[in-house]
Amino acid sequence: MKLILKVAGIILALSSFAIYAEESKIEAPMNEDQVEGRVEETKGTVKEVTGKILDDKGMEIEGNIQKNLGKAQKGYGDIKQDIKEDK
Repeated sequence: MKLILKVAGIILALSSFAIYAEESKIEAPMNEDQVEGRVEETKGTVKEVTGKILDDKGMEIEGNIQKNLGKAQKGYGDIKQDIKEDK
């Protein structure tokens, strides 16, 4: 039970960080796709590890998919950033 509460705390902390970053008006050197991709990658990693800990294969697979989609979105954002900087 303590483990589940710790995992839930981590997820809430990551969610609140994402909300704070989204509300922040400070110009970031990363574009939106890079930020969202990293957030999704992190959430997927947390979900994947939680699935492993709880021995829930469905959650583990879902987390792995979410993590890889986040990596792809981050890569797309990196490409957009590179193109923008080369102009």
